[in-house]
Amino acid sequence: MNQLTNNESEIVLKAEENVRESHTKEASPKRAMSLWLVLTLLVAFGAIGWFVYKGITTRVSAEKSLVVETHDAAVLDVSVTHPKMTNATQELVLPGNTQPLIDSPVYARTNGYLRKWYFDIGAQVKAGQLLAEIETPEVDHQLQQARADLETAQANYNLSKITAERMVTLEKKGAVARQDTDNVVSDMNAKKATVDSNTANVQRLTDLQSYEKVYAPFDGVITARNTDIGDLINAGSGASNGKELFHVSATNRLRVFISVPEDYEQAAQNGAPATLTLNEFPGRTFKGTVVRNANSIDLTSRTLLVEVDVDNPTGELLPGAYVSVHLKYTGASAQAVTIPVTTVLFRSEGLRAAVVRDGRAELVPITIGRDFGDSLEVLAGLRPQESLILNPPDSLISGTPVKIEATK
Repeated sequence: MNQLTNNESEIVLKAEENVRESHTKEASPKRAMSLWLVLTLLVAFGAIGWFVYKGITTRVSAEKSLVVETHDAAVLDVSVTHPKMTNATQELVLPGNTQPLIDSPVYARTNGYLRKWYFDIGAQVKAGQLLAEIETPEVDHQLQQARADLETAQANYNLSKITAERMVTLEKKGAVARQDTDNVVSDMNAKKATVDSNTANVQRLTDLQSYEKVYAPFDGVITARNTDIGDLINAGSGASNGKELFHVSATNRLRVFISVPEDYEQAAQNGAPATLTLNEFPGRTFKGTVVRNANSIDLTSRTLLVEVDVDNPTGELLPGAYVSVHLKYTGASAQAVTIPVTTVLFRSEGLRAAVVRDGRAELVPITIGRDFGDSLEVLAGLRPQESLILNPPDSLISGTPVKIEATK
């Protein structure tokens, strides 16, 4: 009974198959749903992971960029220039004022009133030429009296001389005593001394009378006339005595005094040529010569006083004019360089030049020579191939990284 027939077995198998198919049909939608959910989760997790990755990479890139920008910001961009070699022969330019070779005030040597003057300012005069005349009535009267006194003294002397000669003759004959002769001879000598005194007084007053005429002491030009007709004239000079009548200057040759710095005293050797330039004569130069120097350095200014003479036959150059004196110089500073003042920093420890070495700024101590205004002469501390930083900031310190933008 437990055994089934073949038909029954087939029926059972079909039933089982139908059951399996029904289970399969029921499981297919659920499986599809599960797969879709899994795929959706995978996509979501992938998207989240991508956004997370993107955010991380962006942040890392931003941090790297920040590091680069910070590093670049720490490197100072600079413009540079190079020192210029000075010429083998340098020119030293110093200021000066022209002065006459001879310059003299003319005073009166006698008292009186000015009768007449013959030359005014700007007049060219020759030595010995009459400049003015002074009336001296007191001196004239004193001279007349002195001459009269001289005549009286001369007459007395002549009489005493005759008397003395007679007494000497009588004394030889024994007619008079020796003492009487000596007295007469002594009286004669005294009267001779009186004659000499009166003669000297007449000569003194004659000289004073000759001072009524005022003459030019040398060839030159009248630069001042400080008197006029009728002025009371007092002899002598100074505020308490007479005043200056004329001022005469010899302008055919002018002298210029300059103060040469101690470092360049070799440029001012006696006999060295010099040239003068003036603003009122643009493009022209005047030749001069170093004629003498003080042979001593001034302790206050550390300079050497030097005189330069320049010929002025036509009178073009006027006394008192401001000139620039040019001296040629070849010395130790001929190997110096010049740099712009904009490359120099003034520090408490001294002057420093900002240079670029191995990609970093260095503040180099320098020794300067002449100051040309917009540039400086550097005697020591720099090489011609140095790269100088233009307009370095005041806060710049040695070792600061720099990047050269351009070379000028």
